[in-house]
Amino acid sequence: MAVTEINFDGIIGPSHNYAGLSLGNLASADNAGTPSFPRRAALEGIAKMRANIALGLRQGIFLPQRRPDVAWLASLGTAMAQAEPHMRAAAFSASSMWAANAATVSPATDTADGKCHLTVANLVTMPHRSHEWPHTLRQLRIAFGSGRFVVHGPVPAPFGDEGAANHMRLCDHHGAPGVEVFVYGRSGGPFPARQHIEASKAVARLHGLDPARTLFVEQSEEAIAAGAFHNDVVAVANERVLFTHAQAFADRDRFFADLRRIMPSVEIVEVPADAVSLADAIKSYLFNAQLVTLPKGGGMALIVPTETQATPSVWAWLQAMLAGNGPIRQVIPVDVRQSMANGGGPACLRLRVVADPLDIDDRFLVTDAKLDGIAAVIEAHWPEQIAPSDLGDPALVAKVEQSWLTLVDHLQLSRDLCVDGQTD
Repeated sequence: MAVTEINFDGIIGPSHNYAGLSLGNLASADNAGTPSFPRRAALEGIAKMRANIALGLRQGIFLPQRRPDVAWLASLGTAMAQAEPHMRAAAFSASSMWAANAATVSPATDTADGKCHLTVANLVTMPHRSHEWPHTLRQLRIAFGSGRFVVHGPVPAPFGDEGAANHMRLCDHHGAPGVEVFVYGRSGGPFPARQHIEASKAVARLHGLDPARTLFVEQSEEAIAAGAFHNDVVAVANERVLFTHAQAFADRDRFFADLRRIMPSVEIVEVPADAVSLADAIKSYLFNAQLVTLPKGGGMALIVPTETQATPSVWAWLQAMLAGNGPIRQVIPVDVRQSMANGGGPACLRLRVVADPLDIDDRFLVTDAKLDGIAAVIEAHWPEQIAPSDLGDPALVAKVEQSWLTLVDHLQLSRDLCVDGQTD
């Protein structure tokens, strides 16, 4: 089978809740303390994957992580029953659902050794995410265990790396050599810049990228301060198209000039600030969209959250874009409201990998029929609702743990992901 782009979505876990743990994520802060609906959230994610399959796109999955992370709490000298509320919430977090933060991926056409390289993100900036990488790394090494891939461990602390959410790749087509763009921050006003240039440069070296086709671009401070805690909140790329807000980058003119010099065929679709403000772009997650090439009929589609329809400036700009003759020919709204309420849109939920599907562990690839089975597990076992006050309830802890074990067993991954009843 030919090399193609595969979107790996994170299945939203049974501990999905709104604890407001993510500094700089405005949606997370605004919804802190409200009830969440894990079953609904996970089924919304399944519906998004089904819609992608219907478009002719290849679809993969990553499993949620086992929660609560009792091993992490034990390493801090505590347990769920004794932990302070914010530590209990951090151990319970389902944030691994946002697969865009799982790793940075460089396809084989871009690397010196001709293999696809993945580096697991360390996520050290946020305590609730800092303990995700060991289990993510284990899944990556199972899914991409063939000789066609190289899976790297995390860049060491203190250099923050948040994965593909701060990385873009442009190319004439997915199988062609690309230009890899690493976006980092220096300052975010009141919020931390989560992607450090030192981490981005380390990933580029580990992947064996050609320096002449690799760019390191600074995210604008005003974008981070406005709530664009990752670059994928204000920009997204696919093949030859860069779709971006005018205020996404600290030095847009230099970036655009460098990009056009390396890749003359690039098409930059820029949304002016006087048409869509940063505030509206971030509220609607216009840019946290999946920009995809459609196998059926060709052309590109922008898969956006339904919140774009509820933001007049955004929806008006999208309709004007479609009326023109640009490279993006379809806009497809999807309902991921439960994820959006915690600050993650369609792009947050997926990691893009360009590879031959035959080289990937089939347990991580899905069809409609396979999604039927996953949805049945979710409907039968995921909690319907979680309030923040529920996180210390032993009955909820037991239900969440059993839900995870049931899904892992259903996907025949228990032997790989469990060791003596615990995640490795």
